[in-house]
Amino acid sequence: MLYSTKVISASGNLMLNICDPELVNKTVHDGNTKIKINPNYYAERDVDEHEAKNLLEKCTSINMVGEKTISLATSLGIGSEKSIRRIEGIPFLIVFKM
Repeated sequence: MLYSTKVISASGNLMLNICDPELVNKTVHDGNTKIKINPNYYAERDVDEHEAKNLLEKCTSINMVGEKTISLATSLGIGSEKSIRRIEGIPFLIVFKM
């Protein structure tokens, strides 16, 4: 299983943008909210599950989209089901580690 990722390093922090690859380039709407799952933001590199787990564990902030991605994160104890927002049925979750 692959995951689309982009890692950004800034001020000693690592930010991970990660999503299910099939969602890249998809645009979703919820009322006035319109979100494009932009390849420039999420799809710098596709990684396998092992590398995705490593990135999820070491990054300090994570922006996640998709069932497979969020399921992997929550299985690692990262994020919470109650914090997931769905737009057109697609789950979105942002986590900041302190």
